[in-house]
Amino acid sequence: MPDNNKLIESVFEKGTLTIRLFGRIDSTNAAAAEEEILAAAQEHAGSPVVLDMEKLAYISSAGLRVLLHLKKLQDNTKVVQVSPEIYEILDMTGFTQILTVEKAWKKVSIEGCEVIGVGAKGTIYRIDQDNVVKVYNDNDEDVLEEISKERENAKLALILGIPTAISYDVVKVGDSYGSVFELLDAKSFSKIIEEEPEKIDWCVKEYTDMLKKIHETEVPEGKLTDMRDTVTGWAEFLQDYLPKEAGEKLLSLVKAVPADNHMLHGDYHTKNLELMNGEVLLIDMDTLAVGSPVFDLAFMFNAYQGFSELDHENVLRFQGFDFETAAAFWHKVLAAYLGTEDEEVIRKTEDKARIVGYSRLIRRAIRRKQGETEEGRKAIDWWTSELLELLERTDSLT
Repeated sequence: MPDNNKLIESVFEKGTLTIRLFGRIDSTNAAAAEEEILAAAQEHAGSPVVLDMEKLAYISSAGLRVLLHLKKLQDNTKVVQVSPEIYEILDMTGFTQILTVEKAWKKVSIEGCEVIGVGAKGTIYRIDQDNVVKVYNDNDEDVLEEISKERENAKLALILGIPTAISYDVVKVGDSYGSVFELLDAKSFSKIIEEEPEKIDWCVKEYTDMLKKIHETEVPEGKLTDMRDTVTGWAEFLQDYLPKEAGEKLLSLVKAVPADNHMLHGDYHTKNLELMNGEVLLIDMDTLAVGSPVFDLAFMFNAYQGFSELDHENVLRFQGFDFETAAAFWHKVLAAYLGTEDEEVIRKTEDKARIVGYSRLIRRAIRRKQGETEEGRKAIDWWTSELLELLERTDSLT
């Protein structure tokens, strides 16, 4: 029969001592727990110690002193699988500052769940009528910093007046991590356009209004990444893959874009706008940045046109509507954003966006070694030829 009075269980494997804690550690049993824990640590003196708190329901101040004594005996001590309740105690008392403490994450399944968004960093699934989870592509613990950054971005956007969904929980999804946020029975603009094509003009207006609101929002200095720096890196990367004169012109055009502290979304497309109870919400905030609007327009061009020019099925797979609808939507949005029906003005603005968009696509394809396939080489050659032609007739990205 299991020992329900067991306080600890220790296992030494591969040079690491793992000590599992059970039940409650308080003033009635802290001394006994300390004796067992320190004895195990002394037996394997010098070895890293992992305290596993998955089965620990409560720890008092007397129990916290046990952790202090263990830390003094073995500095290389890590605490893992900590429940939210105990983590709050450790955080409030300062133990998260002197020990490495890792939370026990709630587990969520996405089996059979609808995909409502796909971005550069992860995929968003609807897990029930009220909630969605963004599952990040990376599955190591470094991604927790990205999740924290995205949550901070979302809070910043909300404070600055951008309506967005705020993540309220971090979870484990298989071997990956996810961020859960509430979207009560919401529907993406992609889904609206797919199911109710007669509403495309309404979507264009709401989409453009939100885009203008984003671009009119000033961000305090240092709060977000400067997109010009990022795009400059792309142009520098392409110096080895473009004719010398074209490469130098691309880099000079990007560097000449004026500094701008207004907000950019960085991945603004119809799957990242949700309609919830009559309110339009912006989601997927990991790419939030500051900079010139041309950068957001470039990412939009890629979403609706650039990435799908050679394979029209791409936009259907990604957005849920066909290439012709995507082209019409993009043109309507650009006209509404610029406030003009003048096709020459629209074309010139689109050309600027295309230069940045193609630069991103070429760099991405090269870094992913897509040039090793016939299909990939064809795409890189196409984007490069378009970019070179645009560079010949464009003297400014602003």
